[in-house]
Amino acid sequence: MDGPQGGAAVVAAGFGVKGPRGWAFRDVGVDAEPGTLVAVEGPSGSGRTCLLLALTGRMRPAEGTARVAGLALPKRAAAVRRVSALAHVPGVTDLDPALTVAEHLRERALLQRRFDGSWRALLRPRRERAALARQRIDTALAGAGLDLDTLPKKARTAVRDLERVEALRLSLALALVGRPLLIGVDDTDLKLSDRERDEVWNQLRAITADGTTVLAVCSEAPEGALTVSTAPVRTDDPSTTDKETADALAEAGRA
Repeated sequence: MDGPQGGAAVVAAGFGVKGPRGWAFRDVGVDAEPGTLVAVEGPSGSGRTCLLLALTGRMRPAEGTARVAGLALPKRAAAVRRVSALAHVPGVTDLDPALTVAEHLRERALLQRRFDGSWRALLRPRRERAALARQRIDTALAGAGLDLDTLPKKARTAVRDLERVEALRLSLALALVGRPLLIGVDDTDLKLSDRERDEVWNQLRAITADGTTVLAVCSEAPEGALTVSTAPVRTDDPSTTDKETADALAEAGRA
């Protein structure tokens, strides 16, 4: 993926995920054009994260139909994972608090080059490869709205010293390094002030303006977003959905 790829259309009907302990969510519908900001709205424990994982090919649905970038789920889940990325998902995309921002970005760029580069690209001179990686990182940082010069130690700032919004932006930048067609963002507005929420939503809108489709889990959808709700599913065990989400996160981390 050497250039802009546009976004992914996301279409689902009667979509649901069920595990050994019951339904995480069910009967969800989505109809999003490429480059749409989709707000996955609902209370904590209502299956929001499970929906995010299912629509990015990281969790198997139990009912309904879905297509992402024209790829049917779950049959083409591996292909959906290749064109999508996750950001800020606890248990899946956790940042290492001991590593610096630069180390996270460098590691991500190296992994991306190894897994999506052609043999010809891998055989380029080291200086040329380094310049291309730097360009990809700079583009991702701009897309996430993370200005390294504003950090306490610039690129050498450790993750443990980042503010919550800065950490979210770094996670977004790491996702954008791969130039995905679809980005899934979890806990978008968790523990943020009104001003910080506005900043984050504006940044996600900017990402969609560049063509990338964004699925963002939130407690309250912002104005202008395509809203998809996950209604709580009644079960005999009130903690069922939380258990299913934990199982899904563990599985997604291995995907």
